[in-house]
Amino acid sequence: MDLSALNNIRVTACDLNGQMRGKRVPPEYASKLDKGAVRMPFSALNVDLWGADIAGSPLVFETGDADGILLPTGRGPVPMPWLNSETALVPMCLYDDDGTPFAGDPRHALSAVLSRYAERDWSIVAATELEFTLIDASGPHPQPPINPITGRRLSEEAVLSVVEMDAFEAFFTDLYDGCAAMGIPAQTAISESGIGQFEINLNHQDAMRCADDTWLFKVLTRGLARKHGFAATFMSKPYAGDAGNGMHVHFSVIDSQGRNVFNNGGPEGTDILRSAVAGCLHAMPGSTLIFAPHGNSYTRLVPGAHAPTGASWAYENRTAALRIPGGAPESRRVEHRVAGGDINPYLMLTAVLGAALVGIEDGLQPPDPISGNAYEIADLPQLASDWVSAVDAFETDQMVARIFPTDLIRYMAMTKRQEIARFADRPEDQHWLSYLEAV
Repeated sequence: MDLSALNNIRVTACDLNGQMRGKRVPPEYASKLDKGAVRMPFSALNVDLWGADIAGSPLVFETGDADGILLPTGRGPVPMPWLNSETALVPMCLYDDDGTPFAGDPRHALSAVLSRYAERDWSIVAATELEFTLIDASGPHPQPPINPITGRRLSEEAVLSVVEMDAFEAFFTDLYDGCAAMGIPAQTAISESGIGQFEINLNHQDAMRCADDTWLFKVLTRGLARKHGFAATFMSKPYAGDAGNGMHVHFSVIDSQGRNVFNNGGPEGTDILRSAVAGCLHAMPGSTLIFAPHGNSYTRLVPGAHAPTGASWAYENRTAALRIPGGAPESRRVEHRVAGGDINPYLMLTAVLGAALVGIEDGLQPPDPISGNAYEIADLPQLASDWVSAVDAFETDQMVARIFPTDLIRYMAMTKRQEIARFADRPEDQHWLSYLEAV
């Protein structure tokens, strides 16, 4: 895109909740974005869900609420098809004036983990599967949307229903067109098990590009839904008794010769794969906050609700937290099935890939893979069962400390404790309004 020809340019970075924080800048800034022309307070990336400063944060009064500089990520400008005017969005990261990456920027956390893989001459190929729910948000409570063809409100589950997808054909056509315009590799779409719930898979690609595209896809989906007269939400559990929205991630590790280091020519995979699995299992309880970052997230993480609550792994078993899919050995990979749709993709991939690398570095070995229904196995290590416990575990867990920067751990814990307190002062039946299009 020729930025200088546009009147509307947005520069945005990702905060801890996965929200875009940034500025609208005039076209004359186009040639200066890579020179640090745009400044923004460090505290802006570590605000709470509503955008409020964190009380007691060292980024605010203690340091004078200092600015950092925004620099382009290298992703390049992308259009914003959900807006009425032609507008470009330039993804950015936040740095100190001397060029040091800001530790509270989630994208930098993922970059640091990927650099550790690069030191081994390895790279990561990853893909995400994103579930979301279409909602009529015009009333005091969330409701399923009106079927554009029948004029009646959706009321039943419609797993893999082509008819239900076709009812929203105009929205999905715009969504796929928007993905193409933004360079997001959208693949298959299906109607899922929840009322008005759908899933779209993004194709396997470089891990950072995967995180970027997952972040952008969520913004695109929410924006286009509003253009079509309803809302789209990635919140973990829009309706108490219905299916929750998950976000599974698949990843494999590629060496400098282009070979998958998880592939041993057979279905079981290599010792490196098993060490990666062991690292992910070991880090899972302490990382619960990353996979379930909001109070609503814990309504999904309940036994028997198709969301893993225990740390387990298996071959071709969708009840396990980690699944090793079948198929061609050269495509051997790990599917991490814990995260909800409400996650920050940069933090989620940092947690998953960082844990796998620790497992590889330490030569960890996993327990035997499970068989049967993981929800019926009583002695599995458990994820944190509630939001408060998850914050405490994240702040003190030794594996988490080997994956995330110390400052980011502190900022995340402070942010979540403030959100816990603020939600406690709000009527519970109004919580959904805060989550609807923010997560």
